[in-house]
Amino acid sequence: MAYTLVTANRNYSSWSLRPWLLLTTLGIPFEDRVEPFASMDNHAAFRAFSPTGQVPVLFDGERTVWDSLGIALYLGERHGGVWPTDPAARAWAMCAVTEMHGGFGALRNERTMTVGQRVAPHDTSPRLARDVARLTALWDEGLTRFGGPWLAGDAFGAVDAFFAPVVFRVRSYGIDVGEAGARWVAWMLDQPGMRAWEAAALAETFREASHEAEVAAVGTVTEDRRALPS
Repeated sequence: MAYTLVTANRNYSSWSLRPWLLLTTLGIPFEDRVEPFASMDNHAAFRAFSPTGQVPVLFDGERTVWDSLGIALYLGERHGGVWPTDPAARAWAMCAVTEMHGGFGALRNERTMTVGQRVAPHDTSPRLARDVARLTALWDEGLTRFGGPWLAGDAFGAVDAFFAPVVFRVRSYGIDVGEAGARWVAWMLDQPGMRAWEAAALAETFREASHEAEVAAVGTVTEDRRALPS
């Protein structure tokens, strides 16, 4: 039985991108079910199918697996390619994934995900500057230690999927992540799964006011490549 993955809007939903890209790139069959955000807080509506009232959620028959990290761990027990086979790369990738999952709060809040827009930020807070410095160092470490072109070596895995939303943020806001980081961002943007996600984001005519306001609060939108709103 194929999995069913529940995600939200392609333009906004960074957490949804992670397991979607992981399943897509590893060629693991799944049904793609989209539940659009109706507002900034969709807890009540999403509780109909999600224990946390959030997405993503993976259904495996009668089993419900929630949270992007929970889904990655679940898939890693059942499929190859989620984690590197090399022990050192595997340990590094697991640490980087959990750091991304639990950290980088300023990056999330001050550079909210918007795939289809280009934004000139108003300013960079000290907390955001620390997040970007750590991100740059982390990517450089993985690419240098394990040889690339992926973050943990010569194969795509969960660590690339978990930082995929940051790839779109780097492009949308013009974030400087260093020479090695910029090469990895360009590499990721050219991958079929990332191109497919972006195409879906650009085709969306739906707009959710509070998500749009989040972007406007942190910068000036200089370009919007999305289809005209419905």
